[in-house]
Amino acid sequence: MTELVFRNDAYARLCEARVLRVVGRQVLLDRTVFYPAGGGQPGDTGELVTPEDLRLRVIDTVKGEAPDEVMHVLADDAQAPPPGTIVTAAIDWPRRHRLMRFHTALHLLCAVVQAPVSGGRMAPEKAHLDFDIAMDKLVATEIEDRLNALVAADTPVEIGHISDEELDAKPDLVKTMSVQPPRGQGRVRTVRIPGVDLQPCGGTHLARTGEIGPLKVLRIRSEGKRNKRVTIAFAE
Repeated sequence: MTELVFRNDAYARLCEARVLRVVGRQVLLDRTVFYPAGGGQPGDTGELVTPEDLRLRVIDTVKGEAPDEVMHVLADDAQAPPPGTIVTAAIDWPRRHRLMRFHTALHLLCAVVQAPVSGGRMAPEKAHLDFDIAMDKLVATEIEDRLNALVAADTPVEIGHISDEELDAKPDLVKTMSVQPPRGQGRVRTVRIPGVDLQPCGGTHLARTGEIGPLKVLRIRSEGKRNKRVTIAFAE
């Protein structure tokens, strides 16, 4: 099991850790700041730095076989450190911060477009959600204006938890039809933007909506009879 430092501090950029196991190019640490791919958010990239200052490039982060196992995928030319090695795990912070901005922005998009979410994905350059909604109900300028109003409100983003039983009693909290929150550990992590949105989420988020910065709607297009994709980007 890996201590997930990012769950309590999404702004932590590095931590000291011990190598527990190596499987091919995948390294398991006892603790990490690296977020593993999941919920539409890509895995972190960065590096593991050995005591000899050897910098091992991490090109992806994925979930392991057991709960809370995080595997750090090394580049082909990196020599994995043996178990027991103490390393400094350091994420690519500019990339992660952009993903955090987009992840929080997608929660705002959920609040703006009142429809079931059938899928979603984010990248450092753009992000999208797929909605089960009629195309004529999606107007890019209206969505963009409402998103930027929520950003400008600079509302705090709160991390909390609810029990499995509470979630079962409030199934409407789950906005994404294709991804169900993890259960079986007694409680489920939630992300709450007061007065705007509340839903289960294990991803990394900003402290306040104002940190997102101005947004723009890149495009709205049909992805099938039911799915309508809204893609957003930063207005930089």
